[in-house]
Amino acid sequence: MKSLLKLAAAVLLALSVPMPAFSQMMDMPMPQQGGGPGPMMMGMGNMDMMGEMMGMCLIQAEKMGLTDEQIMKMKPGHSEMQKKQARFKADLKIAEIELRDIMEVKDFDLEKASAAVRKIGEIQAVHHLEMLQAMKEMRAIITDEQFKKMKKMMPMATGAKKPAKMIKKK
Repeated sequence: MKSLLKLAAAVLLALSVPMPAFSQMMDMPMPQQGGGPGPMMMGMGNMDMMGEMMGMCLIQAEKMGLTDEQIMKMKPGHSEMQKKQARFKADLKIAEIELRDIMEVKDFDLEKASAAVRKIGEIQAVHHLEMLQAMKEMRAIITDEQFKKMKKMMPMATGAKKPAKMIKKK
């Protein structure tokens, strides 16, 4: 009976491992890495695009009507976000490798694997909170009108929904 419980726990853990860790173990690309093509979305699953959005604001500063003072306030925040993103990716990859190493043996230590999964979740949560803080600080720099212009220029980056596709009838 104990071995059946262990097996059930192992299967449950294996199925509950976050996608990046599983993708890493299987040498597959991780969808959250932002390496492939696709729309920039600001959902909680892709907070790393926040830095890209701020970078686009700096590139599109004239169209948004940003002042030189606003740009100078945004640049250090953008740089800091890029650094945090680099640290996040490195820390996450290390944590995923550690989980993979724990699970490499047939009879892996479930407590160690659980701790590694919690560590991955904590790394992600801290990063998301940092990105939310940076977003809040960036939005405090721009005016309401500039925010509206930004949303129009980058509807996917601000979490707006895609327009529904029209279904053609034959």
